[in-house]
This record gives sequence, structure tokens and C-alpha cells, in this order.
Amino acid sequence: MEIKLENKTALVCGSTAGIGKATAIQLAQAGARVILLARNEDKLKEVLLLLPTHLSQQHDYLVADFSNPEQLDVVVSAFAKANPIHILINNTGGPPSGWLIEADLDALDRAFTQHIKCNHVLAKACVPSMKMACYGRIINVISTSVKEPIEFLGVSNTIRGAAGNWSKTLATELGQHGITVNNILPGFTATERLDAIVKMKATKANHSENEAAEIMKDHVPAKRFAQPEEIANAITFLASDKASYINGVNLPVDGGRTKSL
Repeated sequence: MEIKLENKTALVCGSTAGIGKATAIQLAQAGARVILLARNEDKLKEVLLLLPTHLSQQHDYLVADFSNPEQLDVVVSAFAKANPIHILINNTGGPPSGWLIEADLDALDRAFTQHIKCNHVLAKACVPSMKMACYGRIINVISTSVKEPIEFLGVSNTIRGAAGNWSKTLATELGQHGITVNNILPGFTATERLDAIVKMKATKANHSENEAAEIMKDHVPAKRFAQPEEIANAITFLASDKASYINGVNLPVDGGRTKSL
């Protein structure tokens, strides 16, 4: 199966590292024009140089902070009015770890802003051009906690569930326009986020970080962590016309770790 995304423009959030960066590179390799989106302009410029341009794509980047949805709206809406966007990858770092009962209201507010309000701002900016093209892909990088809450990630568990239901609702509303809305649920993936979780687990259990990592791997049937490129492969497939009849699903890419169906 050859995935081709020529003449498609993809907006990839959180694209300066980890899954977002790997996804941007993969989409560009498939032929898409990629628009990077993150808050650090220097890192955006570095990633921009890594994007394949074998089909003479004119890649670009936008600078915005997900803690400020009003600023994000201004930046993305202005771009989208002049540049049709066909593929939207919603991807941003998860909330800090901790017990839910100990979280203050500000922590919940920040998570809701970054993962629900900003996703909504981006969708509203991109959907008009998707409708005109009768082709749209909104892919949300969430977490396996949508299916099974993860211990000591209370705020993340809560907000990921909200994002999952936001996505499912949009899938129902937009399917008639040739737009699909799906969620990728990464398992343990070798990113800075995972490094922080390993460190947290090591501290809690009085283990070394290597010991904590091996314990986590032992909970995965594949007995290893994923590489960001493996998550990007699934995202690229969902972004293509090969996945045109897949809509409103939660797709775990977790080496089999999630035990629920």
C-alpha cells in the first residue's frame, strides 16, 4: 500500500519534538505540504529544515502557545483563510502527573484550555476549507487513558476522556462532508514525556530509572517502548484516502498494553 498525500496541506501541532516531529516528517515524506505549529520558533526552524521536499512542497511554520487560545485563534485563522488545510493533527503535551483529588482548579482549567479549547479553535479554523474540498482529516493524539485511566495521571485521565468525546461528537457531525475525526492512543513512547513519567515512577518506588523503565516495558506484550515514528505511521495512514471509511475511532498504538477492547 502506497500512501500519497500530494496536494494536501497538513497542520501539525506540537511538531518540534517527539510524536509531532515524527509525524510532520512522515506526512511530508508522503507528499503533503506541512505547516508546523508550536511555541518555540527556534525549534520550529530546526524541524522545518528536516522536512522532505522531494515534491517541491513549500513547508512553513506558525508560532503560537496553547496556553493562549485567543492568540492561537488569531494566528491559525488568518493562515487558514488564505491556505486551505486538509489534515489537522491535534497534539500537545499532557498535564503534569499527580493524584486527581489533589489537583487544584487551575490545573483542570489549564488542561481544559490546552486540550479542549485549543483543539476546538483549530477545528473551527480548518473545517471550512475541509468542507470545500470534501476531504478532511482531524487526528487527535490523546492517550490510552481514554480506555483505561493511568495511575497518578489524574488530570490527564480526566481531560483525555473529554477530548475523546469531543472527537466522537465531531466525527458524527462532520462525516457527511468527507471529514473523518479519529484518535490515536499512544502507549509508552520514547519521548521527553515518557522520560518524565519514568523518573516519577522511579522516585515513587525508590528504584533506579532503568529499573522503572524495565518494569514498565514488562507490562507491554511487545516488551519495549514505541518509537515516535511508529505512532506517526498510524497517523499518516489515518490522514490518507486509504482510511476514508474509518471515522470516530480510538486507535491504540501501544504494543498491546491496553487490556480493554
